[in-house]
Amino acid sequence: MTIHTLDTGLFKLDGGAMFGVVPKSMWQKLNPADENNMCTWAMRCLLIEDGGRLVLVDNGIGDKQDQKFRGHFYLHGDDTLEKSLRKLGFTSADITDVFLTHLHFDHCGGSVVRTADDKLQLAFQNATYWSNQSHWDWAVTPNPREKASFLKENILPIQESGHLRFVDTATGVPEALPCFREVILADGHTEKMMVPVMEYKGRTVAFMADLLPSAGHVPLPYVMSYDMRPLVTMDEKERVLRRAADENWVLVLEHDPTTECITVQHTEKGVRVAESFRLADL
Repeated sequence: MTIHTLDTGLFKLDGGAMFGVVPKSMWQKLNPADENNMCTWAMRCLLIEDGGRLVLVDNGIGDKQDQKFRGHFYLHGDDTLEKSLRKLGFTSADITDVFLTHLHFDHCGGSVVRTADDKLQLAFQNATYWSNQSHWDWAVTPNPREKASFLKENILPIQESGHLRFVDTATGVPEALPCFREVILADGHTEKMMVPVMEYKGRTVAFMADLLPSAGHVPLPYVMSYDMRPLVTMDEKERVLRRAADENWVLVLEHDPTTECITVQHTEKGVRVAESFRLADL
């Protein structure tokens, strides 16, 4: 098995929203804000080559939204999902599975594209798309607070295509995706977000999605205001970080603009970052 990180571009989000109750005087040192209080974030994805399977984990924001929508998030950078795939010698037609940690627009927007005649179709037409029933139901009938993150044009075409399958949350292991050792379910950020865990090069690798957006979010109180249940996030994050420190996991960070991967260690202040590096250097 070979695992690659894919860069799909950068965007900006409000720094206060990303760090919750933590004062700006503290989080500004981690991710400096611009004059509008916006910080730059990555939309990093995983590509897993496993036998005859090519599994894409999340796929960024995509490019089908109008300029007004894109303007809210200051999309920038030269990287796109298509460019990153081409660098590795692949195209969208090669993807066999799309595993979506959750259905917020910055994680699943690349799932669906808009054609020249303004129709919506799957970006990966040969792929099976993976979610879970609880999260899918949560996303298609969203609460008012989270509604702006669940865009119907990103979600409904997947189901209408017949390419949608659900992970069995009772077992936490999708048998059809043997590249994953387990899938950790997290309910703090949104209902039943999925954190895939793999064995790779003799190490345990976890793709942290929004349970740990960046290295700056390792301290427990550093929880996003976007989270539906922040106290639950703290508990979930603490459990995973303790396992990661005990077992020397590699944590892949989806939104950190400069750091792809970290390991963590126990300290007097709690779990903290031990090392940071690129996945390719593992």
